[in-house]
Amino acid sequence: MAKHIGIVACSAEGAALCYRTICMEATHVMGEHCHPEITMHTYPLSEYMIHIRSGAWGKVAGLMLSSTEKLYRAGAEFAVCPDNTIHEAFALVQRKSPIPWLHIAESVAAEAGRRGYKKLAVLGTKYLMTGPVYPDALRKFGIGYEIPDPQERDKIDDIIFTELVNAVLTEQSRLFFNDVMARLKVRGCDAAVLGCTEIPLIINTQDAPLPTLDSTRLLARAALRKALQEDF
Repeated sequence: MAKHIGIVACSAEGAALCYRTICMEATHVMGEHCHPEITMHTYPLSEYMIHIRSGAWGKVAGLMLSSTEKLYRAGAEFAVCPDNTIHEAFALVQRKSPIPWLHIAESVAAEAGRRGYKKLAVLGTKYLMTGPVYPDALRKFGIGYEIPDPQERDKIDDIIFTELVNAVLTEQSRLFFNDVMARLKVRGCDAAVLGCTEIPLIINTQDAPLPTLDSTRLLARAALRKALQEDF
């Protein structure tokens, strides 16, 4: 029997992509129309943003733990969160969680190591790009990183919160991400982390200046492997 997956959601679009990926890719190994049991819970993104903007990571952890308790009571056997930014509270959550967790940045770092990448361009919210989530995860694999310049970080953050979380995908914003990746490639990056779970919705991997690491789908695949207790 596959393990019951719990999804602690934060923003709708990233959570939906994670859920769809698990369900769609499970059919290749479990059979037609089949996937592990999945339960999802989320508080409104607005509640998270109050605490994120004030740097109150303990309160962010409180929301995540409250969701986790609901998932545990629903039968979930482990949890994932398809939101990179709130992983800054991961250590607080992990210590008190009634069920085990997978870490999104560690899933990305493991894949980067498997592919042999040495320096990653980290793209995400301004909180994520300047925070410890990816530096801590990449350090374990001996992988370096770069982040965009301050003005670029502000614009990326604005695109995420005014467009991507609302499923607004524009060509202008897509090209801006490509321009940022091209500049980070010049600075020595050999791949880019799509470290906001909505960024994969706008990036065209066929014309991106760098190979991309899709944090949303990589987490979904890690969850599916854990649920099936297989390596595929």
